Parts: sequence; structure tokens; C-alpha cells
Amino acid sequence: MDGTPEPARDWGPFGRPLFNEPDARALSRVGVVDVGSNSVRLVVFDGAARSPAYFYNEKIMCALGAGLSETGRLNPVGRRRALAAIRRFQRLAAGMALKGLTAVATAAVRQAEDGPDFCEEVLHETNLTIHVIDGTEEARLSAQGVLLGWPGSYGLVCDIGGSSMELAEINDGEVGRRVSSSLGPFKLRDVKGGKKGRKAFINETLDELHAQMGRQKNRLFLVGGSWRAIARIDMERRKYPLHVLHEYRMSGKAVRATAQYISKADLDHLRQCCGISASRMELVPLAIEVLKGVVRRFKPHDIAISSYGIREGMLYEQMPERLRDLDPLIEACRFAEVKDARIPGFGKALYHFIMPLFKSANDDRKRLVKAACLLHDVSWRAHPDYRAQTCFDNTTRANLGGLKHSERIFIGLALLYRYRNKREGTGFDALQTLIGEEDKRQAEILGKSMRFGAMLWMQGTEDMGKLKWRPKKRELNLLLPKSAEPLFGEVAAARLKSLANALNATSTVKIRPDI
Repeated sequence: MDGTPEPARDWGPFGRPLFNEPDARALSRVGVVDVGSNSVRLVVFDGAARSPAYFYNEKIMCALGAGLSETGRLNPVGRRRALAAIRRFQRLAAGMALKGLTAVATAAVRQAEDGPDFCEEVLHETNLTIHVIDGTEEARLSAQGVLLGWPGSYGLVCDIGGSSMELAEINDGEVGRRVSSSLGPFKLRDVKGGKKGRKAFINETLDELHAQMGRQKNRLFLVGGSWRAIARIDMERRKYPLHVLHEYRMSGKAVRATAQYISKADLDHLRQCCGISASRMELVPLAIEVLKGVVRRFKPHDIAISSYGIREGMLYEQMPERLRDLDPLIEACRFAEVKDARIPGFGKALYHFIMPLFKSANDDRKRLVKAACLLHDVSWRAHPDYRAQTCFDNTTRANLGGLKHSERIFIGLALLYRYRNKREGTGFDALQTLIGEEDKRQAEILGKSMRFGAMLWMQGTEDMGKLKWRPKKRELNLLLPKSAEPLFGEVAAARLKSLANALNATSTVKIRPDI
């Protein structure tokens, strides 16, 4: 605070924390209004700026783009509803003490002849300026939203709205070529010639998009409400046990199977089973036709659903480069530890203590070990009888980016073992089918090592001892400093034995004199 430069410090494998620095704190409350062709939404981001936490999220299905192809104008009923929604959003922003809102409008407003008049009306009534962006800018922001959750990704981002569909390529964390098209469900609904005419229009448009974008055989990232609705239906068809859309994976074969499933289903019954609104469900049969065509043209090696899109892309736009470069999972876990753990910072000490058990693990697994250590104590306020279940439930359903479904289950299972010696009887058997037996065993080892390490709760830089693991001899040795010996009571000894059993090993304890 006196102007003296901060001394150099080794921050170790967790890196330097940034969420408390001024440029990151400035992002802790960011309000975005997205005026789309189908919905108008307010999102207020809060908390760990690198991994968006949704302080507030409200959507109104206004269908501004309905009938646009025929009339050239915004849907009158939708326009009135959108204006009322924006009035409400502006008032909410004032109540939340936001410094301001950023508002963007996409295809319907930019294409409608009364779009400028609508923006003027919004400005007059709410003092909010709507920035009408073109299709390539919409594609860029959507791609940046994907990069918020998948830093350094490669693939093709496909964002479908009510009146348009955008494509953008991402390579090594950078947005490349991008293009906009009229393959939105509202547009398709107005194509002449019925199903045959619609199919011809889709194929012709996709041929043009393929010529512009070239070969795109990496991952296909799907952004937009219609894609999420299709993914939710795919979950229902498969009886998939984890209803988290972000990072849900599909294949081309699954898309075709779900298209057939939709064509044969009672749509009203299906939407109720899947929790999809009636207005959204109307667009799903049109959207699945487009998705089949996209998959057929570009032949991606896999398909991932992204809950992050244009709104998250606007948050990403405001981030300093050093914040963009951080791991969204680790940053979110660190923020959770600072906010909710009993002794923030102990997660790092715990990580170093248990790492001898994971020396041979690859970087992806070590990343999950870091995340688990940071989260190991954030649910301590839960009732002791339900703490293990709470940890598992919170982690598997948490709003975390950069985390595959199988990785959610792995961390959740490890945290379950952090508070409970056995996983049986917890009611999560269906979710545990999403990872293999070896991953379950490794999660048990991780959880039981954290369960034991938490018994050696030391402040600051105090020495909590060392674990030595000899996998060939199946020997687990604990070296404790004399000052920590009182911590190794009966419960700690039982937990060390449980850890050794999970490793199929014997354990020894050695007390060394303090130096």
C-alpha cells in the first residue's frame, strides 16, 4: 500500500489469484440484456469473474421474430412484451445497484424495418441503448462465450437463434472465420413448399456455409435454446441420469436417433417430460432438421452442448488477457474456497500433502485433484448426516465450466468419500455409471486421502508432515513432525488405515523430531 513493489512469490501449481484484483473485481457484477428473435433475457454475472456465476437470470419468450419473413416487421405482441421486459430489467438493475446494463439485439431487430424504431422506443422509455450487432459479430461473441468455458479449444461453434444461425471457427483459443445465415426456425417456418421446400432451402444454405467455412472436423459446439432443448430430449431418449446441459456430449448417430424420436413423439407430452416451454417446443422439429444437416455437412468428431453463448461472450470481451488465460474450473473452486471454507488456503496445503499418491497421474487428473482439494471443505455447513450427499450433489450439478460430466462425477465422488467412508446407500448409483471402475477407485483414494489430510489441520506454513507412497511394495508411510504428533489421534489413525485399505497397502507412522 506504500508503493513498495510486491516481493516475488512462488504461487505453486494454483497460480496467482486474480479474482480479488481491481480489474477482476470490476467484472463481479456485469449485467447483460440479450434481445433475441425468440427471447429477451437479463443475466447478471457475479463472483469469480473467470467462471461466470449467475447472480440473476430471467428470460421472457417474446418471439420478436415471429412472422418477420412475411411482414418485414417485429411481431407486435412480442414487441410490447419485449419493451415491458426491458423496463422491468432496467428497474431490477437499479435495485441491484449495477453501474449499468449492456444490451445487444440480434437477427430480428437488425432485419426488421421497425427495428430502429423499437430501439428508439426502448431508449426513450428506459434510457437503455440497444446495440444492434450484425451476424458475424454475433458469431464472434458466441464463440467467445464458448472460449469462456473451453479455453484454447478447437472446433466449430454453431449458434442458432429464432431468425438466424451463425457459425464461427475457434482454433487454439482464437476466433477465426465466421458467417451468418437465415437458418433460424422462424425463417424456416415461412419457407414455401412445405417439408420438401424447407429441406431444399436448408441443404442449399448449408452448402454455401460449408463452402465458406471449409472442413471443420473438430468438435461441434452447439449454442442456443433450440439446441439445448434437443439435447434435453436426447437425455430423455437415453434415460441419461445427469440433467446438466453444459458439456453434454452427443454423436451424429445420436442426433439422427433423436430426430426420429421427435418425429414419432407426442410433442406436448415430450415437452412436459423434458421441462421445455410450449413456445420453444414449436421450434424443435424445425431446428432438428437443421442440426441433422449441419452434422451431415461438417462431420464433427463429437458434439458438445454449451450453455455459454453471446452473453458470456460479452463478459469474456471485458476480461483482461491474463484473466482469460486462467483455468475456469480452478478459479471457480478457489473463489468457492475463499468464500465458504473454514480455513481458506488449506486446500493448497492439502493438495501438496496428498500429491505423492498421484505422482504418476496425467495433467488432467492432477487438475481434478486440485479442484477437489479446493472444494473439500466448502460444504461444512451442511448437516453432518447429509454432508457427503450434499458435496456430491452440489459438485455434479454446480455451475462449473471446463468440466466434462465424467469429471463432475469423479470430483463429486471424491468429495463424498471426503465425508463418508462408503458410497453405498447414498442414492447416486445411476450417476456413478458415468465413470469406470478404475476412476471410482481413484476417486475413493482421493477422497480418503483428503479425509485423512483434513485431520492434520495446520495454520499457515506449519509442517503437517509428509506422505510417502511406494506403489510396487504397496507401502504407505506417514512422516509426522513431533509438533504434529498430538493431531494423530484415534480417528486420524482409523482414517489412515482406511486410506491404506483403498490403496491395498500397509501403512506405517514415523515421528521425526522438530528441527
